[in-house]
Amino acid sequence: MAAATQKSCLQKLEEMLDVDVDDMDADYIRSMPIKPHDQTSNQAFVDVALAQESNKDLVFQVATEMKGSDWLAVYTRIAVLMCKKNLDLISGRVLLQTSPSKAYDTAATLAHARLYDAEFTRAGVPRDRFCIKIPSTGPGLNAAKVLQGEGISTLGTALFSVVQAVACSQAGCLSISPYFNGHFISVEEAMAAAEMGCQSATLSREILTKLAETPYDANTQPGEGRPKPPHAYNAPEPLPARLQPLLKHDPLTEGWDGSSPSTDVDYLADGGAALQAAIEADPATQKRVRDALEFFVDAEERSRKRIETVMAAVA
Repeated sequence: MAAATQKSCLQKLEEMLDVDVDDMDADYIRSMPIKPHDQTSNQAFVDVALAQESNKDLVFQVATEMKGSDWLAVYTRIAVLMCKKNLDLISGRVLLQTSPSKAYDTAATLAHARLYDAEFTRAGVPRDRFCIKIPSTGPGLNAAKVLQGEGISTLGTALFSVVQAVACSQAGCLSISPYFNGHFISVEEAMAAAEMGCQSATLSREILTKLAETPYDANTQPGEGRPKPPHAYNAPEPLPARLQPLLKHDPLTEGWDGSSPSTDVDYLADGGAALQAAIEADPATQKRVRDALEFFVDAEERSRKRIETVMAAVA
């Protein structure tokens, strides 16, 4: 760890943006040297948590009390209860993701998000302490728009393009999680997010540990960023000069002219047809959306088998 008399990169980063933890493990979150804002998750994190010995009794208890229910209902209640354990360890929201296998089914996405909402209510968790992650597909974001209208906060995930971000805005999502690598992979990347003026950064256990162990040295850090404003993006400053060239450079799009997608297009109309067309027209985005959903579906399938095994044992 960094010396007590010297600020760590994690402490400095928290001064410039909201640090969120991408982990469901209560013991780890409790051990963090700062109190994170949000606690995010996805099907992979939930599956890991389901397999942990510390959650064995919870899984058995819920499977027993929900005899006769389908596996997804049992899964949803367990996931909510695991997140509830972390509420006192964070200052913001816990996040869970709707079924990735239904990412192109508006009705099914709505049903799962509403089930999460019902389970959070049952657990005594108010709506301002949770958020539902919705894959940023045309059908998914049409569901997000309905949910936002019902007072259920959503976050657009599996988001790899500006077009998807515009569509999330049109859906009224509370937040988005734009990513390319899937997660930050170095201290330098995490610190640069603050320099760029990002509201928050969702960080894995590995990079959080590296940040906490790395002393902050203003002489070697390329950009200071600025202190967090009272309201995110209230008065954004121009991108620092050293990062300006990134605005005109996309190594994955041959011949890109630096222009941004039009905000006049209704990307949610006709079930999100324009959004889906834009995703399919961009090979990089298309591949990453597909890969992300396949990764989450595989994790969901492992969880289904775990839960159905326990349900059979208590039947």
